[in-house]
Amino acid sequence: MKKLLLLLCAGYAASAWAQPRLPKDYYWQKLDNGLEVVVIENHKVPLATIEIAVKNGAYTEGPEYSGLSHLFEHMFFKANKDYPDQEKFLKRTQELGAIWNGTTGEERVNYFFTFDKDSLEAGLKFMNAAIRFPIYREEDMQKERPVVDGEFQRAESDPSFQLYFEAGKRMWGDLFTRKNPIGDHDIINSATPAKMMVIKDKYYLPNNSLLVVCGDVNPSQAFAMAKNIFGDWKPSEWNPQTKYPIPEFAPVAKTDYFIKESSIAQNPQIMMFWQGPDTRNDSAATVAADVFSKILSLNSSKWTQALRDKGLATAADVGYQTSRYVGPIGVYLTPIPSKLKECYTEAMNQIKHWGDGDYFSDADLATAKAGLKRQKIRQEEKPSSLASQLTYNWASTSLDYMTDYFGAMDKVTRADIQRYIAKYITGKTYVAGMIINKEMNDKYKPSEYFKN
Repeated sequence: MKKLLLLLCAGYAASAWAQPRLPKDYYWQKLDNGLEVVVIENHKVPLATIEIAVKNGAYTEGPEYSGLSHLFEHMFFKANKDYPDQEKFLKRTQELGAIWNGTTGEERVNYFFTFDKDSLEAGLKFMNAAIRFPIYREEDMQKERPVVDGEFQRAESDPSFQLYFEAGKRMWGDLFTRKNPIGDHDIINSATPAKMMVIKDKYYLPNNSLLVVCGDVNPSQAFAMAKNIFGDWKPSEWNPQTKYPIPEFAPVAKTDYFIKESSIAQNPQIMMFWQGPDTRNDSAATVAADVFSKILSLNSSKWTQALRDKGLATAADVGYQTSRYVGPIGVYLTPIPSKLKECYTEAMNQIKHWGDGDYFSDADLATAKAGLKRQKIRQEEKPSSLASQLTYNWASTSLDYMTDYFGAMDKVTRADIQRYIAKYITGKTYVAGMIINKEMNDKYKPSEYFKN
């Protein structure tokens, strides 16, 4: 009977909207106002998680709004129509027994509450008040601006962040703000309630949002609650993603090397970045990128053996960030100081051979795929995290991409990985940065070899 009800509900939604492919026990509807709703039925623990995600974040921010999506996230947990000050807001979270938080990234902002399953309807009403009817009081912003800016300042006390931040400016050029969720000090500290309303009116709309209900819930009841509570949320007459189009990122004009001195850099670090694939234009390569990054992380890989096992670096990581708009490929090295030149030289030698037909074995390829699957299985052991995993894909890939991921990964071949490397890495322009303290800089003189 439950499955029949769900099929009927889904059939009603499908009459107006195309159904995405979803895993077992995931159910989808789109309300008449454009709000997508996904219910994930998982009875491991008697809890429910609700999450709202919005296609907003750094990628929507020009220089005059840099970091304000993040500030908006903080203001979400302040005052709204039903709870007109933060004290009342926090008291209500305590009454619900809620664990709550939010995050801001390049392509998604999300907010979530986890509580006892019996509080589902009350929790949805609480989320509805916060997402639709915020109150931006100047006194609240005066308190929160230094909190957000303080996160930025704490990040700046980390040499890794300093290096990453400088590399990002060189990588993305005039569009750096659209890859920088943490923002700009001056913009954060001068933000006004009026700017918060601009963000809300442009992006916080049902036809630009996804509601997820996850946990020990009845799907048909959850859909009914969502429709009753969020169904009268008025949509815009436009698609924000087309009305406010994201400019395309220009390729890195030429390979760019830099050395940054910092007194807090106890050990030198090197980062190198290429502009990689994105899910709009080359989704197959995004999967190949994941598999290749996993191969390099294996203890058996030539990369690991040449750099870590031979004592040239304490860390030698490679990663790709799946994105809708140009995902970066990054190399992250922490060389042994006395072997700085040797480490860099060997890393460049390895990168030169990444595209070779014999750079990794068939066993490495199989082990990497198995490792990615185990990683996913571990992530799914915590039901409250399932919503955030789904909303990330909704914003930066698609629900079909998420569902089909393992099937696509199983099909990745050596040739697919070679095509990815040839298209995005070998012979392509990149940004390479090093952070080092003055004493080591003077002693090891990296400027003599760390250059294009």
